[in-house]
Amino acid sequence: MIDAGVVRVVIGALDPDPRTAAGGVERLRAAGMEVDVHDDPRARALIERFSWTVTHDRPYVTLKMAASLDGYVASRAGEQQWLTGALARERVRDLRIEHDAVMVGAGTIRIDDALLTVRPHATRRKPYTRVVVCERGTLPDESRIFAPPEGAPPGAYARTVVLAPSAARASLAALEPVADVIYVGAQGETALDLSAALRALRDREITTVLCEGGPTLAGRLLAQGLVQRLVWFLAPVLLRRDDAVPALAGADLARANGWRFDRIERVGDDMLLSADLTTCSPA
Repeated sequence: MIDAGVVRVVIGALDPDPRTAAGGVERLRAAGMEVDVHDDPRARALIERFSWTVTHDRPYVTLKMAASLDGYVASRAGEQQWLTGALARERVRDLRIEHDAVMVGAGTIRIDDALLTVRPHATRRKPYTRVVVCERGTLPDESRIFAPPEGAPPGAYARTVVLAPSAARASLAALEPVADVIYVGAQGETALDLSAALRALRDREITTVLCEGGPTLAGRLLAQGLVQRLVWFLAPVLLRRDDAVPALAGADLARANGWRFDRIERVGDDMLLSADLTTCSPA
């Protein structure tokens, strides 16, 4: 820009990387260029994920949930239900493309045998990674998530990652030939430290994660302040019954508040609410 003789530059947001922040502005001004810096929320939104990852040791986590108007994901346990329409599912596809990894709890794989792929395929520079959080029990090694997706180019998907506590070595040993099983915590530890598990993903150069549930994993991530953006689809249905499955479970969420909803829109027949949780998350 200096060599081209540009005389004025308008910047929507400064570089959040502490190693380089404001360095470009100083160089441009030193060269005699007029530089206007604005703290524009639209500009900050463009670099929201990068702003987080450049200053933290774990990935930026987007939690995507789809629920009924009365806050349930299924009318009974163990039942797979499509709640949202085609346009909402297209939006989820876009979210998967935008993130390095898609993550779910083991229950989602046991019930849905989910693929967690992008269909139709979209090419990205970094291969897609599929992540399963498995704290208890095991997973069938023939689950579709452990197989290379049909129709995807070679190398489009990295090996599936399974996150588990160190005590799960014996029960998950059968998955090691088909997945990258990461054992987290001290030897013999039975509870999975989700923060440490996320740091393990970051060590593997996964900087952004889209979590798609299930209810227990989602609840624990929110309760522990490990979610940076919430994307919540509301479907125009009611599912309440005695054995209905709530959208969030397994954690005390009374203190997981202070959200700021900054995006609300209609997506087909569904509603999308999105909240910035970075101000609620621990450093």
